[in-house]
Amino acid sequence: MDSAPNFTPHFLLLILSLLIVSIPLTSSQPNATTTNPPPSPPSDSDLCNGVYVSYTHTKGSKIPPNDTSNQPYRFESVITVLNNGRDELKSWRVFVKFAHKEILVSASNAVLSDGSSLPLSVENGTVFAGYPSSDLKSAIQTAGDVTQMQARVELVGTQFGVSPPNVPLPKNISLATDGWKCPKPTQKGKNVLQVCCTPDPDYDNTDIIDNKYLPRQDGDLTIMYDVVRSYSSNYMAQVTMENHSPLGRLDNWKLSFDWMRDEFIYTMKGAYPSAVDSSHCVDGPQAKYYQDLDFSNVLSCARRPTIIDLPPTKYNDSTFGLIPFCCRNGTILPRSMDPSKSRSAFQMQVYKMPPDLNISALSPPQNWRINGTLNPDYKCGPPVRVSPSQFADPSGLPSNKTAFASWQVVCNITQPKEASPRCCVSFSAYFNDSIVPCKTCACGCSNNKAARTCSATAPSLLLPQQALLVPFENRTELTLAWAYLKHRPVPNPMPCGDNCGVSINWHLATDYRGGWTARVTVFNWGETDFVDWFTAIQMKNAAPGFEKAYSFNATTLGINGENNTIFMEGLPGLNYLVGERDGENPLKNPRIPGKQQSVLSFTKKLTPGINVPGGDGFPRKVFFNGEECSLPTILPMRSSQHRMHISTLLLALPVLALLLLRA
Repeated sequence: MDSAPNFTPHFLLLILSLLIVSIPLTSSQPNATTTNPPPSPPSDSDLCNGVYVSYTHTKGSKIPPNDTSNQPYRFESVITVLNNGRDELKSWRVFVKFAHKEILVSASNAVLSDGSSLPLSVENGTVFAGYPSSDLKSAIQTAGDVTQMQARVELVGTQFGVSPPNVPLPKNISLATDGWKCPKPTQKGKNVLQVCCTPDPDYDNTDIIDNKYLPRQDGDLTIMYDVVRSYSSNYMAQVTMENHSPLGRLDNWKLSFDWMRDEFIYTMKGAYPSAVDSSHCVDGPQAKYYQDLDFSNVLSCARRPTIIDLPPTKYNDSTFGLIPFCCRNGTILPRSMDPSKSRSAFQMQVYKMPPDLNISALSPPQNWRINGTLNPDYKCGPPVRVSPSQFADPSGLPSNKTAFASWQVVCNITQPKEASPRCCVSFSAYFNDSIVPCKTCACGCSNNKAARTCSATAPSLLLPQQALLVPFENRTELTLAWAYLKHRPVPNPMPCGDNCGVSINWHLATDYRGGWTARVTVFNWGETDFVDWFTAIQMKNAAPGFEKAYSFNATTLGINGENNTIFMEGLPGLNYLVGERDGENPLKNPRIPGKQQSVLSFTKKLTPGINVPGGDGFPRKVFFNGEECSLPTILPMRSSQHRMHISTLLLALPVLALLLLRA
């Protein structure tokens, strides 16, 4: 039997080294059959085949003052708008429904679409519009260049009550551009709210896709910003305001906007700045660049200038006028009154600053605002690039001249929550000898409660007929005497007045089998005279039966598909509503309001079954010069003993006459 081999240590070491050399190095050198790790999943934005919108909260910190019940915090966030669709996204707008009493301090690459300036409370939500770039191209148009497909809006502001590490996300975000539908947004992690919006299949967007520019929009008032001449360092712009609302108007209009790129106004025709001041240019970069320019001739260097219209005497002035539709003291009427006076226009020469010194570098001002005297309030959207406007050739040739570039600003009438009306209505009727006056503080009252000697909450007291012609401050004795005769309680303190510059009395005069009549009286208690005034009455059921006004020019208007509005204006020569004037003896007699009056007649043939004294004979809404007026909350009551009112009035006449003589 053979004995076991004797392996020396040297021999074993040699075998071990051969084994190590023969082992393939697969752990460090993968062969061709080795699989790669799986790719990372696509991001949420990549999965969106439309417009991806996200709101990302990036930072927050506590700021003074210390307030345990309502602590303020600084927040920083980013809105991202990414166009993953097939077509270019024109004039993008994003709605953000803030939820924590946010005050927005700054926003990059966007403006607020309603024309508001920052800082601003946005606790009820707001709409952002892209600026200076308002359009987002598609990946198809740019070979996937995200810089042209995406907009990033960096926000800084203040919110209340949400302390870090909690995140103050908004309740909702959505694309507000016409023609898009957005589902409910989803939250990703703690700090991102996102949504993918897709084209609305029911929206006709052929104009947007097929044309280079967006179609022009409708609104109560539109403003066109047309560049009619352009040079490397400056351009001439024509601004045209046109009224499209049947009940809207402007008196002594004031137009303001924000220059965003250090522009300034050198000359103007057809209008003028409310303040001529070039100091901002002298102290700013404008004087450093335009060293040879005489800034004493510059009209306005304000970042937010206010423009006013010129009087008619300047229309033919070769320096300031000769612009069609200019120089009307700021009056813009509805088309139903006078189509030629429904627009206003002016021109201004605008100087630009680097880096915009070329003929095609044109940028309109932002944050437009327009208002007037005793007129409705307007909210204006951002300027939207539209097809160039055309004008009649100034040479008189039968051709049109096209603007270099045009933008449209759309403004709509709005009623701010905190705003008070500026006119009010009182009711009276043949069956009741008391007038239901304008409401207490109908047009606002002083906020200084300590200095106020009247009650802002007590209901107004019924008045005798003759009190309508007496200013409120002279009505006290008449009001008290009437309350005494009618056995009505008088609050202490007495109610405050209506504080309205214009009041309108609607008096139901008669009601018979075939028709009825009403008397309208317009009172001007202010110092301002109203030229080309108008009033509009909206009825619930009675407007189709309107026949005529005897002292006014009146017609029915169809508004929003309803033919329920009676539009009234002064006849030629009677279209002037004067302001309040002194009485015959200013030391003894009260001041006298300006007044216009007319009787309206109605037939019941077209409105069978209406209840004239029960409410159908009284207005549902009343407007004066486009401003909606405050209406009483009660109607005159039809008492079963209303025939006794004549005897009551006869007994009261001596007392009232004595009070008037004492006044």
